[in-house]
Amino acid sequence: MIQALSPLGWLKRIKTEWLLYHLGDTRFRFMWDAPPRNEWVALDCETTGLDVRHDEIISIAAVRIVGNRVMTSERLELLVRPERRVSAESVRVHQLREQDVAAGIAPETALIELMHFIGSRPLVGYYLEFDLAMIDRALFPLLGMGLPQQRNEVSSMYYDYKFRQLPPHQQDRAIDLRFATLMNDLELPLRQAHDALNDAIMAALAFVKLRRLLFGA
Repeated sequence: MIQALSPLGWLKRIKTEWLLYHLGDTRFRFMWDAPPRNEWVALDCETTGLDVRHDEIISIAAVRIVGNRVMTSERLELLVRPERRVSAESVRVHQLREQDVAAGIAPETALIELMHFIGSRPLVGYYLEFDLAMIDRALFPLLGMGLPQQRNEVSSMYYDYKFRQLPPHQQDRAIDLRFATLMNDLELPLRQAHDALNDAIMAALAFVKLRRLLFGA
C-alpha cells in the first residue's frame, strides 16, 4: 500500500525535484538520497578571512557521527590552495602560512572529496552558517547551488538547553555561546581552537551530548 504524502511532504518532494532538475552536475545526485539513520557529519573550515564574498577556504575538516559515537577514525582533513594571499592576520588565528597552503589541493578537488565524504548525511557545526556560506559560494560554479543537507547548529542547541534551565524572570538574560564556555559547561575536552579538525571534533562531541540532554537520544 502506498502511503499518501502530507502537504508538507509534497512540497518537500517538489522542491527536491526542482533542485535536482537544476543541478549543474548530476554526479552529485546522491546528496539528495535518504540519509543513513542516526548518522551526521560535523564540519569546519579555516579561511583567508571572514568576508564570505571575497575570502577563500584554506582548510576543510569533517568527522562522522554514528549514534552517540564520534568516529574520529572516519574523518576528512584537507589543505586547500587559495588564489588570494593568506593575510598575516588570519595566520595568527589558524597558524596556516602561505607555504603551508601552497601544497594544498585545488578548491574544486577539495569540494568533490567533501561531498563524497558527507553523502546525504545531515551536517553539524559550531556557527555552521559561516562555513557553509564559504563552501556554498565555492560550490556554486560546479552545482549551481549549495549543499542541500539538513543543518544542525551546536550553538543553537546549547542556547535551547541553557534557556530551559532559566526561571521565567531570568529568560531575558544573555547566554554565553562562546565555544570554550559551551565545552567547559558540558564538561567536554577542549582542543586547540581554530584548527579545522579540532573544531569539527569538538562540535561533534557537543552535538552528541546536547542531543542526549535535550532529547534523551
